[in-house]
Amino acid sequence: MSKLSSIDLFAGIGGIRLGFENAFGSGIQTVFASEWDEHAVKTYKANFKSKFEVAGDITTIDEKEIPSFDICLAGFPCQAFSLAGQRKGFKDDYKGKARGTLFFDVVRICSYHKPKVVFCENVKGLTIHDKGKTYNIIKKTLEEIGYKVHEHVLNSRDFGVPQNRERIYIVAFRNDIDSSNFSFPQPTDESKRIKDIVEENPVSVKYYLSTVYMETLRRHRARHEAKGNGFGYEIRKEDDVAGAIVCGGMGRERNLIIDHRLTDFTPKTHIKGEVNREGIRKMTPREWARLQGFPDDFVLPLADVHLYKQLGNSVTVSVIETIANQIKEVLESADNREQRGMVGSLCSV
Repeated sequence: MSKLSSIDLFAGIGGIRLGFENAFGSGIQTVFASEWDEHAVKTYKANFKSKFEVAGDITTIDEKEIPSFDICLAGFPCQAFSLAGQRKGFKDDYKGKARGTLFFDVVRICSYHKPKVVFCENVKGLTIHDKGKTYNIIKKTLEEIGYKVHEHVLNSRDFGVPQNRERIYIVAFRNDIDSSNFSFPQPTDESKRIKDIVEENPVSVKYYLSTVYMETLRRHRARHEAKGNGFGYEIRKEDDVAGAIVCGGMGRERNLIIDHRLTDFTPKTHIKGEVNREGIRKMTPREWARLQGFPDDFVLPLADVHLYKQLGNSVTVSVIETIANQIKEVLESADNREQRGMVGSLCSV
């Protein structure tokens, strides 16, 4: 198959790009990327060496200025449709940016360039937002610009990482490409557990919760339970699967673990009370990266506060790679048919 070019919209730290590069190898080249969060760009540039500069706000970029490409990768913002948020959808506005309408910038760019494939990832809540009307708009819009749309909800825990994370994946093939044989992947590895992603060496005392904070969490849970709510912290066992690490990096307290390897309980940061002796700690950014299927050589160059946010906003690389392999099979078949057709035409001359 001839080398393909791709663009990486709403690139984040590059999880979708990494999944496709894992699948296509040297057969794919990224020619353009955009990401408006400056901290995410720093992590992206630390891991991907590109000849171009990462563009910022995609709404200000003329589609004609983007190089031609074969595959559009677009993990457009999830917050507008998330079950954890206010679910405003296309009406969502954040810091003057209409996150819910950014999908139409994908359409604007792809309508002009007509790539072979448009790939999107979003939260499961997209499928039920506004009683399904939002997703129907997305699907019909892609169909109107000439694409056959396939969609499916997959859970990361089925693809080699111990994270219960359901997301919708949208794969749209241009109408002239036969995608009748395309199918989303079946589970590949459901065996992984939290013990498989825990750091091999003892981690810093800064990840261990203070006694005062633990007491605050317990009181907070008790108040919610008294009202019949299920909100609260959760300590995961080593043979458990983690809950979803979420957009914005929130919810670290829902994936606490017990790690008794700490020997020096002297705090490295200002805390109230003492470091708890129960071994209760947050997962580290590296452990979150492993929950998302990033390899250990993926560079995490920033402070933890940024990394938790970036990893919670990212995708599960192993899921992306598996879907990308399915896309690759369709494109290879289409390429082979095209080559056979060219040979047939030459032979008939």
